[in-house]
Amino acid sequence: MKIKDTLSKNTPHISFEIFPPKTDAGIEDVMNAVDEIAKLHPSFISVTYGAGGGTSKNTINIASKIQREMNVISLAHLTCVSSTKETIKGILKTLKHEGIDNILALRGDIPKDSNFPLPNHYHYASELIEDIRKSGDFCIGAACYPEGHVEMEHKKDDIDNLKHKVDCGVDFLTTQMFFDNNILYNFLYRIREKGITIPVLPGIMPVTNGKQMKRICELSGTVLPQRFLAIVDKFGDNPKAMQQAGIAYATDQIIDLIANGINHIHVYSMNKPEVAKAIMENLSYIIKE
Repeated sequence: MKIKDTLSKNTPHISFEIFPPKTDAGIEDVMNAVDEIAKLHPSFISVTYGAGGGTSKNTINIASKIQREMNVISLAHLTCVSSTKETIKGILKTLKHEGIDNILALRGDIPKDSNFPLPNHYHYASELIEDIRKSGDFCIGAACYPEGHVEMEHKKDDIDNLKHKVDCGVDFLTTQMFFDNNILYNFLYRIREKGITIPVLPGIMPVTNGKQMKRICELSGTVLPQRFLAIVDKFGDNPKAMQQAGIAYATDQIIDLIANGINHIHVYSMNKPEVAKAIMENLSYIIKE
């Protein structure tokens, strides 16, 4: 089933994200986590691609098992940095063979000290999206940045680039994490004004470890509200308290989004079924199967 078909439903739905292990030795632990998350009946489970495509084989294997054995829609990430066009073509054939209909098409983070782009590589996600669209009947998702892409100086230029990417054949967008819902609401107003009308899934990150914050800010340029900073300052050195507070903060964001008519929300719970379960329990009367 294609994710775009589920996005027409007017009832709240939550999806989750997991990442493959860095080596095959960790696959059992990841699959155990995925199995627990699948029992929560999410609208889909997203499987990341790994830095430089290093875990691409496991991305496909895990995404396939999610659909085949757990009866949950899977979304396979596909990142074109560090992969030639021929490599991508082969991956698309494998995805077709495995019956995976949904792809999140990304450029990916450029590795340090690399010559990017190399010959026969994609420059932008939009080029990858065009080739996926030509390669078969895939449902294509792409990323967007409510606070603007960290490499883009002006938000207007970022939205212009997003419009071009969407016009290349995107079916839905998933946002980078944010911690102030007003940032999302303003972003949605600006992109709708630009003519971007496809569904947008807010990406919510439950921060369960105070040390995560520095890395998050470096990667995304995310603005942290004072209310959130106070939580990290108070509970950041107490792992159990920080996890509880982070889940509560993420739940509050989700409830506000649903109250304002946004029914499909993606949660970056990663390989933490206990976090996914706690959020779904907090929403038990808000989201009903």
